[in-house]
Amino acid sequence: TYRALGMYDDPSCELLLLDGGRIRPFRHDLPADPAVTSRNRADILMTGHRTAAQARPTFCNACNLSMANSFGLAAAHGRGADLIVTGDSREEQRDYAVWINRLGRQVGHDPRARQRTGFPRVLGALDTVSRAYARTIHGEATPEDPGVHADVPADLSFFSIFEDTPYDSGSHWELLTEFLGFRFDDLAFSFTESDCANPALMAHLRGLTCEHVYGRSYDDGMDEYVSFALRLMRRKDFPQRLIDRMAERYAGTPARTAVRDAVERFAAEAYDLTPQHLVCLVHAPFTARGQRLSAFLRAEHPELAAAEPALRALLAAPADEPVTGADLELAASLEEISGLTLPQARRLYADDRPGSGALVNRILEDDPHKELISTRHSADGPTVHELLSGR
Repeated sequence: TYRALGMYDDPSCELLLLDGGRIRPFRHDLPADPAVTSRNRADILMTGHRTAAQARPTFCNACNLSMANSFGLAAAHGRGADLIVTGDSREEQRDYAVWINRLGRQVGHDPRARQRTGFPRVLGALDTVSRAYARTIHGEATPEDPGVHADVPADLSFFSIFEDTPYDSGSHWELLTEFLGFRFDDLAFSFTESDCANPALMAHLRGLTCEHVYGRSYDDGMDEYVSFALRLMRRKDFPQRLIDRMAERYAGTPARTAVRDAVERFAAEAYDLTPQHLVCLVHAPFTARGQRLSAFLRAEHPELAAAEPALRALLAAPADEPVTGADLELAASLEEISGLTLPQARRLYADDRPGSGALVNRILEDDPHKELISTRHSADGPTVHELLSGR
């Protein structure tokens, strides 16, 4: 796309890549920053266990806060930006600002907030939310709290192209695919996202939830998520050709087996998460003093069922208490099964305070990417309604 637009040779263009907190000259083949990968992995595990792998908070909460931080870092780069061009309408920008400022007031008070206006004030509110979220998810002893960079030029303004440019890809298909040369990658194009593989992983986790927690089949869970996601694509005005392509990708057991294999490879490469880690994630056995620990051990690791009292004692200890003797082998098994470090698992086990998940729920409250679906929580159980979120 940059080549098609002549940006590599344009002296008025400076192409940069923002990765975590670093800004570097753009290269499409730069490897992922290990520190960013590690933080993403911790966010997915700690939020996923707290929400029993609910899709949007597990993958999107920390990601959205990181994206906001990237706006702040980019706008402050060099001498600072004068203008940000956006595809969001003025109404969307206003709604986002109202929601963010309200959320910021709910989670804490930033004494600098009154001194800011416009976008700097929004970023300041997001900084408050981001730091509160990190404390909620990772605990007070979080070694790295990225926050959101809010020191941007006070006169920074936004220019929206929403009114002047057709928003849906079908309206400019030839420009997109022929002139710009854009290609929809089989894994990165997942439901409502054209450049993110996480929605495919969200669908996979729904399949695992039905298979391992509800005693139904993997295909049942995939049916539920795919139906939800295709409805979301229609609501977001995706071209019918892309909706058909996505439906075909998930149609039938052979196709889903191929997707499952691809998603498991992606989870391993992007987040160092194994199939065993993901099964543990959907069970969420460590939260609320191990409320679901017994059922998890019986279903997935019966060889450890007899060691449950010792495992509970290990989890109930302070997060930073050292492990000695026979507990060393038990701690190693726990990390192999879950992907969590022992201090992380201990934080999940200890955090049974009323309302400890309130911030996670508040972030999801006004999210449009969710709906109530009809499902069953056991193979022969009654039909119930469950809130499903995703992309």
